[in-house]
Amino acid sequence: MFAVVRTGGKQYRVAAGDKIAVEKLAGEAGDTIVLGDVLLAGDGGELKDAGKVTVSAEIIAQAKSEKVFVFKKRRRHNYRRRAGHRQQMTLLRILSVGDSKAAPAKKAAEPKAEAVPKAEAAAPAKAAAPKKEAAPKKEAAPKKAPAKAAAPKKEAAPKAAAEKPAAEKKAPAKKAPAKKPAAKK
Repeated sequence: MFAVVRTGGKQYRVAAGDKIAVEKLAGEAGDTIVLGDVLLAGDGGELKDAGKVTVSAEIIAQAKSEKVFVFKKRRRHNYRRRAGHRQQMTLLRILSVGDSKAAPAKKAAEPKAEAVPKAEAAAPAKAAAPKKEAAPKKEAAPKKAPAKAAAPKKEAAPKAAAEKPAAEKKAPAKKAPAKKPAAKK
């Protein structure tokens, strides 16, 4: 089985047992990582659903690629600059390409479901406490809130009305100067 994965802005066709050099990934030699961005998967001549396929790989080493020379020159100005650069890369050994995304997805969904009841349980407790203090807060809040909410609405409406006549006035103003130069000549 093979898969096309995207990592580091590049795409790689991989199968179990392959060794590839990719842009630097976090981890040390011996760590196992999962390449989750699978674009295409297949077995022989048949294509499979890439959403259910996961690719696991082992980090062989963290290394640097070959040196790339950057040479800048401006002719007739005695300007020459040479710089070098070695890109960080990670060597990977593909361990497996398979349909194991379905099981981790279920595990990830279960903690979310558990987290929601905790939030719901905390929400009623918080709601009960403010009810006791709600009366003093309501006296101060309504006085300030309507003033803030009303002022922007009143300002917004005149601006919109002012913009429409201004747009209509601008069109005739542009036409008038065009006629004057023609009359002078």
